[in-house]
Amino acid sequence: MKARLQAWIEFLGDLFWLKPALIVLGCLLLAQIGVWLETAHIAGYEASSPDQNWGYSGGAEGARALLSAVASSTIGVAGTTFSITIAALTLASGQMGPRLLRNFTRDARNQVVLGIFLGTFAYALMVLRTVRTVQESPFVPHLAITGAIALALLSLATLVWFVHHIAISINVETVVDAVHRDLCAAVEARTQDRAGMTPPARLPEGGGVAVSGSGYLQALDKDGLADWAHAHGVVVALRIRPGDYVPSGFPIAYVSAGVAEAGEAIRGALTFGRRPAALQDLEYSIRQLVEIAVRALSPGINDPFTAGSVVDHLGDALCRVASRHLPTGAVVREGEVVLVVPVTDYDGLCDAMFHMIRQNAAGSVHVLVRMLDVLTRVAEVERLTDRTAELARHADLVLAAARRDVADPHDLADLEARHARFVAMGVGGRST
Repeated sequence: MKARLQAWIEFLGDLFWLKPALIVLGCLLLAQIGVWLETAHIAGYEASSPDQNWGYSGGAEGARALLSAVASSTIGVAGTTFSITIAALTLASGQMGPRLLRNFTRDARNQVVLGIFLGTFAYALMVLRTVRTVQESPFVPHLAITGAIALALLSLATLVWFVHHIAISINVETVVDAVHRDLCAAVEARTQDRAGMTPPARLPEGGGVAVSGSGYLQALDKDGLADWAHAHGVVVALRIRPGDYVPSGFPIAYVSAGVAEAGEAIRGALTFGRRPAALQDLEYSIRQLVEIAVRALSPGINDPFTAGSVVDHLGDALCRVASRHLPTGAVVREGEVVLVVPVTDYDGLCDAMFHMIRQNAAGSVHVLVRMLDVLTRVAEVERLTDRTAELARHADLVLAAARRDVADPHDLADLEARHARFVAMGVGGRST
C-alpha cells in the first residue's frame, strides 16, 4: 500500500497543472476574503470612504481600470512567456532527448510561476465583479484592490526571475547536473550499508502468476509481499523489477507452493504505469544521462564535450557506490528468504553506464580518453576485486574500440598508454 501511495504521489508530480490549479483556487479564496473584510468593516474603515484606508485610495472607475489592466496584462504575459518556454524546450529536447522534458514539467518552480500568473488573473476578475459605481449603489473593495496591486508587483518580479531560470535550466550542463543529483539520491536510497543475504540457489519454478494488462512496473511493495509470503509459508520469486516493461499474459512470479490468493496478493503489490518511473528504478537516471551523451555524439549534434561531462558524472556515481552494497534481491523474514526480486548488480550498472556511450563514440578520442580516466579513478576508490575486474573489462572494451575506430596513431598510442596505467594498478586488466 505504501509503494502504491508513493507511485501515486510520483504521478501527481508529473501533472503540470496541479500546483497552478491549487494556487488559482487559493487566489480566488483570497479575493473572497478581501471583499468580505471590506463588507464586514473588519478592516476599520467605511467601504464607501476611500480616504480612510491605507492602500488603494481611488474611486470605482479607477478600480475597474486598474483591475482590468492587471487581469489583461498577467494573462497576456502568461501566454507569451510559456509559448516562448515551449519553443525553448522543443529545441532543448532535440539536443538532450524528449524524455528529459519530464524534468522540466516536474519542476515545481515552473509550476508555481504559472500559478502566480493565472492566480493574479483570477484574483483580479473576482474583485472586479464586486466594484460598483454611484449609479449601481457604490462599493469599492479597497483592501482587495490593494491585494491585486501586490500580486501584480509579485508577477512582475516573478517574470524577471522566470526568464533567468529558463535560460539557466535549458543549459545542458545544468540538466546533466540535475539528473546527476537524482542519480546520487537514487544511489543513496537504493543501496545498503551492509551486504544482504544471498538468494537461494534453487528458486520456485511452478505456480506462475501472470498479468492481464501490460505496462511498466513503477513500484513494488516488497515488505507487504514478503509479509504475505511469510504468513503463508511460501517463497515468491519475482521475474520483473521496477523499470521493466511487462507484456500482457507474462508470468511475473513463481510461488513455491499453491496458495489460492497468490495471484491477487502478488498483483496487489505491483504498480504499473504507461511509462517508467524513477521511484524505485536505480537505472532510471542513468538512462537519462546516457541518452544525453548518445545524442551529443550523434552526427547532427557532434558535441563530445557534453558526452565527456556525462561520463565524468557517471564516474562520480560509481565512486559513491564504492562504499555501499547493492541489494541482493533477497527479502528475509525470521532468518528465512521469503521473497526474491531481480536487482541491478554492479556488472549491470556499469553496462548501463558505458556500453551505449562507447558504442556511439565511434572514434571520438576525447570521449574514449574520458572513459579510461574515469574508470581509472573509480578503480582507485573501489576495493572489491570483483568490481575492479568489471571496471577492467570495460577498460579493455574501450581500448578495443579505440584500436578499431581511431585512425591517428598518436591518439591511439595515448589511449594505449592510459590503458597500461590502468592495468599497472593491479586490478586484473586483460590485454586486448
